[in-house]
Amino acid sequence: MAPLADRKRTKSAVPKKKPKAVKPRRSGSARKPKAPVSPLAPKSFPELPAIAGVSLATAQSGTRYKGRHDLMLAVMETGTSAAGVFTTSKVPSAAVEWCQSRLQEGRGNARALLVNAGNANAFTGKAGFEAATAIASAVASAVSCRRGDVFVGSTGVIGEALETEKIVGKFTVLAGSLAPDGWIQAASAICTTDTFPKLATATAEIDGVQVTINGIAKGSGMIAPDMATMLAYIFTDAAIPAEVLQTLLMLTVHDSFNMITVDGDTSTSDTVMLFATGKCAEHRPVNRPGDPRLRDFREKLAEVATELAQQIVRDGEGATKFVTVTVSGAANARAARKIANSIANSPLVKTAIAGEDPNWGRIVMAVGKAGEAADRDAMRIDIGGVTVARDGMVDPDYKEATVGKYMKNKEIDITVDVGVGRGEATVWTCDLTHRYIEINADYRS
Repeated sequence: MAPLADRKRTKSAVPKKKPKAVKPRRSGSARKPKAPVSPLAPKSFPELPAIAGVSLATAQSGTRYKGRHDLMLAVMETGTSAAGVFTTSKVPSAAVEWCQSRLQEGRGNARALLVNAGNANAFTGKAGFEAATAIASAVASAVSCRRGDVFVGSTGVIGEALETEKIVGKFTVLAGSLAPDGWIQAASAICTTDTFPKLATATAEIDGVQVTINGIAKGSGMIAPDMATMLAYIFTDAAIPAEVLQTLLMLTVHDSFNMITVDGDTSTSDTVMLFATGKCAEHRPVNRPGDPRLRDFREKLAEVATELAQQIVRDGEGATKFVTVTVSGAANARAARKIANSIANSPLVKTAIAGEDPNWGRIVMAVGKAGEAADRDAMRIDIGGVTVARDGMVDPDYKEATVGKYMKNKEIDITVDVGVGRGEATVWTCDLTHRYIEINADYRS
């Protein structure tokens, strides 16, 4: 995922407390019965509170799916600032190009966001950008704002023309049904092959004033570092100017959405956007990302982003195992990230995990192919906290039956110290099953 400026690194946090929970809901499909919810799905989802200055609505366009909502509209009050981080793909979707141009030309002002599911509006030539422009114009008319303050998102099949008229025809309904709640409906409306909506929330303090952060996301396949076929939209009622918001988002994405992978593929449509309405109880202005008064906000923003990123992995197409790969002892942080991703993206490692086979030799292979410095005779590999290999060979106390039993768990931890430095990184991934093949072989049929 490429930001509007160079990324920096920060440490993210995983939320420790969950707000009041509600039951998960499934998203449907026009062409097949509803897929079973991923076995890695959360037992419940947080009930997201209202965000001052944000109203939501969903509708059914019928462009691809039947019997489910596939449009999501969010309207923000005047004064809302926006930031965005987008795909590194060299063939970005029209929606990505539209949003990037709006941030660069519109000084980070936002009034509305419209997302459609089922059609990525990617690789559709000039007609694709014209469709994005037409949608933005129609949204602006429906909610009485400038076209330049409207952002759009599209996810789904690549290379098919977007039926703009079907989408635009729902804007009157959408504008007339806006409400401050409905977060789970909004998260469900942007799903494609997802089996559950992704939501997260947190509260933070700025200057002693409580602010709320809500996030929704979609993503299930074509997920790799530098974002993936994923959309994530985060909203807060904090008052933060666009240039500060942009830096905060880049720092957050670096250690959350950029640290997940399902299959190693990068989408044309990857988008993470952050909107700040400024409608909380008033706090003193913040003018720089490093302002110490933003410390709690930065931590809670990282919690929300990390929770959404991990939910995307838990909904990986066909996934049955949630896998955490931690690499330490690397030459530097960049090298650690590369080695961790080499392990997490290896089809041999991922299929061994799917088969509950503690074949640690595949981990050794993945470390070696990463092309980064590693000391064979100083390396240590642990699976589930059990040392399986060290000092250049199998650990003399290793018992495969013990780790084999551990491999039956839904949560798998792999840690590798490559023994050459102090670089560390953690990547979240899932196993690779036959179900992944079925889902993607039948995606358009």
